[in-house]
Amino acid sequence: MTGGPVGVGVIGAGYISGHYLATLSAFPDLRVLFVADLDLDRARAQAEAFGVPGHGSVDQLLAHDEVEVVVNLTIPAAHAEVGRRIVAAGKHVWSEKPLALDHESGAELLAAARAAGLRVACAPDTVLGAGIQSALRAIARGDIGEPLTATTLFQVGGPNAWHPDPEFLFAKGAGPLFDMGPYYVTTLVHVFGAAARVSAVSSTSHSERTIATGPRAGATFAVEVPTHYAALIGFAGGQSASSTFSFQDAQRRVGFVEISGTNGTIVLPDPNKFEGDSRLWRFGSDEPTVLTATGSVHGRGSGVLDLARAIRGGEPERASGALALHVLDVLLAVERAAETQSTVALTSAVERPAPLPESWDPAAATL
Repeated sequence: MTGGPVGVGVIGAGYISGHYLATLSAFPDLRVLFVADLDLDRARAQAEAFGVPGHGSVDQLLAHDEVEVVVNLTIPAAHAEVGRRIVAAGKHVWSEKPLALDHESGAELLAAARAAGLRVACAPDTVLGAGIQSALRAIARGDIGEPLTATTLFQVGGPNAWHPDPEFLFAKGAGPLFDMGPYYVTTLVHVFGAAARVSAVSSTSHSERTIATGPRAGATFAVEVPTHYAALIGFAGGQSASSTFSFQDAQRRVGFVEISGTNGTIVLPDPNKFEGDSRLWRFGSDEPTVLTATGSVHGRGSGVLDLARAIRGGEPERASGALALHVLDVLLAVERAAETQSTVALTSAVERPAPLPESWDPAAATL
């Protein structure tokens, strides 16, 4: 199609699909046409719950002529494979994070899309929300001078405390680094641009975890990945960030992103959310200035809309596959640096996306 609202299909009718479908269904520039899942009953239930006209198998979705963008909400281990199937069907990809579990799979997906004249974009799109975007606009206009350093913290006891089926969050492709790291590293790349090198350490507090809630409460499972990472990230422009990602802290500290520059410091809102004000500290002042967030807070799926409008307008999408691959490379470098106790150089690079204009309105009909 060359005009009008963009047809969207969703693969994966699990928990996160409800958040996406609620948002996507509200955007006039999108038409949600089909929900697919290996569990056909689950696909039907989600389609009926959100008024989506079609539901069924992945093959049925990929054969749907009016679906132009497919939202891939499968488990992390399947992201790259399912993405390649979507591209092979001639459709654009929106992927949940991470883009893949290794650089080669992610790069192959992007190469296949380029060869087919298609696009790949990837979560997180929380970075497109009013909270982070308002902070990025403040940094861009010079509120803290030249940004130089960052500190980020994500520390919790672990999702086995609240998730009824948490095993996948302690398996390869997840853990605190790959599950939560994309929110923080994506934000840092939006601030500083491409990373150049990484050093890190890691640890694992328990080899087994116990499910604390839900029908399987009391069941134990094996922990497959480190549950704590402390990383130092050096950026190509000379900036640096100290980042902690942990599932083994009794004191909960989440959503902390602090950027310091030559003229001040800005504390951003939680990068896992779309809203939140920032606090600006200037040298010589004992109290911060609150920077009220302005712009869109519509929720997960905002990046799908940005992708759809970019396709129609022939412009770059902000949550691009190239950015997601670079973020993945940073996370893989953290993992490798911790394993080898060495500094790991990054071989990929990406341009820093421009902040969204304050007037960007997902609720507007523009196509």
